[in-house]
Amino acid sequence: MFPFPEAYRVPFDGGFDLSAAPTNPPKDVPDEKALEKRLEKLVARFDELQQLFFAHDKHSLLLIFQAMDAAGKDGTIRAVTRGVNPSGFQVYAFKQPSAEERDHDFLWRTAKCLPERGRIGIFNRSYYEEVLVVRVHPEYLDGQNLPAEASHDTLWADRFESIHEHEKHLARNGTVILKFWLNVSRGEQKKRLLKRLDNPHKHWKFSPTDVQERQYWDAYMQAYAEALGATSRKQAPWYAVPADNKPYMRVVVAETIVQTLESLRMDYPEPDAAHLARFEECRRLLEHEGE
Repeated sequence: MFPFPEAYRVPFDGGFDLSAAPTNPPKDVPDEKALEKRLEKLVARFDELQQLFFAHDKHSLLLIFQAMDAAGKDGTIRAVTRGVNPSGFQVYAFKQPSAEERDHDFLWRTAKCLPERGRIGIFNRSYYEEVLVVRVHPEYLDGQNLPAEASHDTLWADRFESIHEHEKHLARNGTVILKFWLNVSRGEQKKRLLKRLDNPHKHWKFSPTDVQERQYWDAYMQAYAEALGATSRKQAPWYAVPADNKPYMRVVVAETIVQTLESLRMDYPEPDAAHLARFEECRRLLEHEGE
């Protein structure tokens, strides 16, 4: 059975139960070969839709990926966009904020990178880091120069509200937002980190911090549960995607993107009479060229 994205969509009513969110696909999932074939078809369809999306030029698409380390964000982005025209994408990976970025509000650095109409923006991590890693490590707030009236008692609720209003504004102005949390289990993450250590060609992807952060696993899960529950809305849904099986995870993401694009009312622009007349003139010039 191929995945139905709706099964992994986080409810819009705030009632998200992270403990019930699976990290593995259903038992009747197709084998890896069938999943890869399905992904190939989805990517081909994505390529067709991306061309129409660009020509239609009425929407932008923002894809946000959040996950624990080694969940497969980079590989999923690469697999889902492989074969799609790269000129239609803008990909940003947000790391530790700079001094300049810390001197602005927490949405500033990502707002500068939003996709324009007709383009697809991909955020590999995002402004959600400010209610995830910063919540797990509140000492990071010390470097943000927050005003004295910013109450730590309501800080996270205030940031959820800011994110909600930000995404609502984007949606009103034509940005289609899809947010993916790649839900990897602690055990699977351990296996993948050990594989990185076993493979010299993967050492560049390994950081001792990845292991250190595992001691905060429960705190991260609590932060994710609250963030996803507070910010999954119709105009900007979250999808809690099982990430222990990479081929299945990639199909879920691709299915979600393709179904969303297919739901938009898009058409190729039709030329007016003046343009059609000009086209005919160009046709005659080309046909008689060199005569």
